[in-house]
Amino acid sequence: MTEATRSADGTTDASVDVAAEGARIAAGVSRVVQGKDGVVRLALVVLLAEGHLLIEDVPGVGKTTLAKALAGSIDASVRRIQFTPDLLPSDVTGVAVYDQETREFEFKPGAVFANVVVADEINRASPKTQSALLECMEERQVTVDGVSYELARPFIVMATQNPLEMEGTYPLPEAQRDRFTARVSMGYPDPAAELAMLDDRATTDPLAALRPVADAAMVRALVAAVGRLHVSDAVRRYVVALVEATRRSSELRLGASPRAGLQLLRAARASAALDGRDHVLPDDVQALAVPVLAHRLLLSSEATVGRRSTEQVVTSLLGSVPVLRGR
Repeated sequence: MTEATRSADGTTDASVDVAAEGARIAAGVSRVVQGKDGVVRLALVVLLAEGHLLIEDVPGVGKTTLAKALAGSIDASVRRIQFTPDLLPSDVTGVAVYDQETREFEFKPGAVFANVVVADEINRASPKTQSALLECMEERQVTVDGVSYELARPFIVMATQNPLEMEGTYPLPEAQRDRFTARVSMGYPDPAAELAMLDDRATTDPLAALRPVADAAMVRALVAAVGRLHVSDAVRRYVVALVEATRRSSELRLGASPRAGLQLLRAARASAALDGRDHVLPDDVQALAVPVLAHRLLLSSEATVGRRSTEQVVTSLLGSVPVLRGR
């Protein structure tokens, strides 16, 4: 690894070994979230792609633990928001409070002003409160009473949600889902990992023993290094072809947005960097197409009746869209 040096403004100048640093972060998270290496890697890909992660599954499988473990592996500001039906938008973004002494309004930052925001059970809040995250997730800023406040970098929202058939949940609007770079389902652990969990957590909490292995400046340097990865014209055209294929599919009534293509390419860059490569392959795009695209799509009525899923549709499109060659 190349030793990083800091400039006067606090940024990191020298190049860093993304694969090595990423492996260190992943190793720390995997000590807490056992038997889920693929899920941990996807979370790290989203972090390095400057995106946001939606973790969806039934209660009790470790959604919040994953979010807190990734946050604990980075020495940066972390805030957790428990989304409930009575949560207000101002609780998330902040509010301007009148100061009696100065006779002026003073802005009190909300919970979203952190490097890592853990939005727990996001779909238990009302759509109005969910919408409070729209601006900060896309523009990295919050506007209150006409004044915009920049958010710190890195900034990632790691949201957990329960399936919609659970009681007391509200569906995320399409605009909200489109701002999440990827969606992942935790799934149940295998018997060996679950047995190890029963032994390890009988007397100790692995989250309490987790120590940061990177700081915010290092993450910014990793993100910058990922952004410098070479992407050939053929890979770019392949990404566009996949996105266009979702818009033409008879099984979908809403295809992928241009934002989806941008985030798919960013995620592919991060995945390639974690593998130690300086260029993106079509394999990187294919491996991330389902988690990046599926949650943004809406099925047609015929596909719904046929019990198709958006994941199945994306997988079918991967088989039908030719891989373009060239450099």
